[in-house]
Amino acid sequence: MSLDELRALLERHARPDQTTALDGVRICRADPDAEPEYAMSGVMLAVIAQGAKRLALGNRVYAYGVGQYLVTSADLPVTGRVAPGGPELGFGMTLEPAVIAELMLRAAPGDLPRSTGSPRTAITVSDAPAELIDAIVRLLRLLDRPRDRRVMVPLIKREILWRLMTGEQGEAVRQLGLADSSLTHVTRAVDWIRDHYAEAFRVEDLARSSGMSVSAFHRNFQSVTAMSPIQFQKQIRLQAARLLLAGRPHDVTGVGSRVGYDSPSQFSREYKRQFGVPPSVDAARLRERTAPVAAAAS
Repeated sequence: MSLDELRALLERHARPDQTTALDGVRICRADPDAEPEYAMSGVMLAVIAQGAKRLALGNRVYAYGVGQYLVTSADLPVTGRVAPGGPELGFGMTLEPAVIAELMLRAAPGDLPRSTGSPRTAITVSDAPAELIDAIVRLLRLLDRPRDRRVMVPLIKREILWRLMTGEQGEAVRQLGLADSSLTHVTRAVDWIRDHYAEAFRVEDLARSSGMSVSAFHRNFQSVTAMSPIQFQKQIRLQAARLLLAGRPHDVTGVGSRVGYDSPSQFSREYKRQFGVPPSVDAARLRERTAPVAAAAS
């Protein structure tokens, strides 16, 4: 069991929409000349079997390549790009806080390092140990063994989570399972902003709902997301606007208003700063890109 087998399994089962027959498991295949991807990260594990990728969060850039894994412990607005040199082939699995909490309860005293609860970035990168690659390969083999999935998939997923919890980035993963960790409190605020991105809010109210002072909330939020709460909201608004423009390319002003901008000029200025072109130009590009797909489907 090796990276070669992992690469072969990913290549064989890759789909254009990245989905698989295993719940919460994705396979990504992307070319280096593909445009940057603006998306929410999800709370997940990603492992690269071929190529390399760069992920930008705020002013931080994370690079990871063959044999490395990345953990995102909060759902954050990120920009992903395949590094030059060849197509990227990767494995992704959603991390489930409830299962992590269950494993922590099952662990005997001393099995896990004590969590410090200190704030840390929500994205971490490390070299993948052989045990982790081995478990991922065994999970992907089940794509060819439908009869075994119901019993084996939950067991191997738990093994993968355990390898993460006891590995180099275990602190970040374990905090997902702690109801009162700094990460959990920040994640609740992140989720609220994501679900109410068009609404104005007061940082003081978010801090209070998170059980923190304003200064502690700012410090923890910045550490986890690499952004202030207002900057985070802006990123969510702009990503939502881009999705809306794909379906409403002639309504730039309406889209800006819908995502929370009172000023069309501010919307256009911040959109261009984020995506490199004004919203009207980007909308035309998005329309051209989706037109062939629509024509093929008709």
